Amino acid sequence: QVQLVESGGGWVQAGGSLRLSCAASGRSFRNYAMGWNRQAPGKEREFVAAVSWSGGTQIYADSVKGRFTIYRNNAKNLVYLQMNGTKPDDTAVYYCTADPTFRVVATTTWKHWGQGTQVTVSS
Repeated sequence: QVQLVESGGGWVQAGGSLRLSCAASGRSFRNYAMGWNRQAPGKEREFVAAVSWSGGTQIYADSVKGRFTIYRNNAKNLVYLQMNGTKPDDTAVYYCTADPTFRVVATTTWKHWGQGTQVTVSS
């Protein structure tokens, strides 16, 4: 079992940057693929990014590719989402996710979810 706690959300002006963090509990963090998913008001949950167990492979949604970067620190049980070049369409609740399986396709199927952190991008 792994528990996830997100932080770093807030307000940012379009074009600005924000870094989200996710702290995972448990000693088996390196056995989990990690991801970020988001949900905007009135919309379904959407895949954002994922990183493999070692951090060596990352995948991104087309909508954030080239702007967002996901990376992890297995020594500290942390995963990050660096958001650059933000847009109003990025406004959503962002969820940290974990799963023993690393899927190399965009998916919102994750075993564990955090409580989410709000990101608001103003134009």
